[in-house]
Amino acid sequence: MIDIRPITTLADMRAAEALQTETWNMPPDELMSAHSLHALAHNGAALIGAYDGDRLVGMVLGVLATRANPQRPEQPAVERLKMYSVMAGVLPAYQGQGIGRQLKLAQRDFALRIGVPLITWTFDPLESRNGRLNIANLGATCRTYLRHFHGDMGGINAGLPTDRFDVDWWLGSERVQRRIKGEGRPLPLASLLQRGANICNPAVFDDRGLPIPAQMPSEILRPDFPFCLIEIPANFQAVKMADFELARAWRFSTRQMFESLFAAGFVVTEFLHKKMEDGRSRSYYLLQTMSDGSSTI
Repeated sequence: MIDIRPITTLADMRAAEALQTETWNMPPDELMSAHSLHALAHNGAALIGAYDGDRLVGMVLGVLATRANPQRPEQPAVERLKMYSVMAGVLPAYQGQGIGRQLKLAQRDFALRIGVPLITWTFDPLESRNGRLNIANLGATCRTYLRHFHGDMGGINAGLPTDRFDVDWWLGSERVQRRIKGEGRPLPLASLLQRGANICNPAVFDDRGLPIPAQMPSEILRPDFPFCLIEIPANFQAVKMADFELARAWRFSTRQMFESLFAAGFVVTEFLHKKMEDGRSRSYYLLQTMSDGSSTI
């Protein structure tokens, strides 16, 4: 039984340092230290842990922040409050058990208790597992792509630009409430294709079984093109381990597509992961043209 509760002791905050190392292979100079975690928690941050008995096996950290409003720079900060989720991680041996979802829901409860309607965070758009949790499961949406957001990093991020999706999680929205209940899931891939959703960059597989990215088609921004699917590797870490230059090619090709689509008003509203008839798994983001990020298909 996994217990979700606040991280309150310095001993557990030191365990959170070790958790960052084990989860992301982070070098010491990139860790959020126990002293920093303690200072943030003492001043109202949401520092929540997942425990297997007395062992810390997952954590999420959220801090109060504000939304930018260039149209009203004088607007009081209290009217623009949000929570920024700095990090969320689960030890590798405990991943795939729904613990990340439990931590994010506990973070949502914390934010709602203090009257904060929005949580934002960043994640690597090429990590299929994160897309499934953040977009499909929790109901977050994305309209912002950040190039090399963290700068050069070590660990699992070493050697690649740290491009990130910057997602919005509107906690009280109908979309989010339905996803939390397990409702409102996207149509199956076949149904989306029948309704006109086009896969803009269908990957082909080489003789090693690795997916090769396609170039952005010129018709991707057609006026009569209200939604599209962007494919990413189903297992980006496996691609990086097998062929690092191929991983870089995926980063740059999808960067071009997401930036172009976001600039044209598209929003990431869904994530689909499917095992195909040939036994291969494939992952896709669904993007749509709409102002509020709600799903229409």
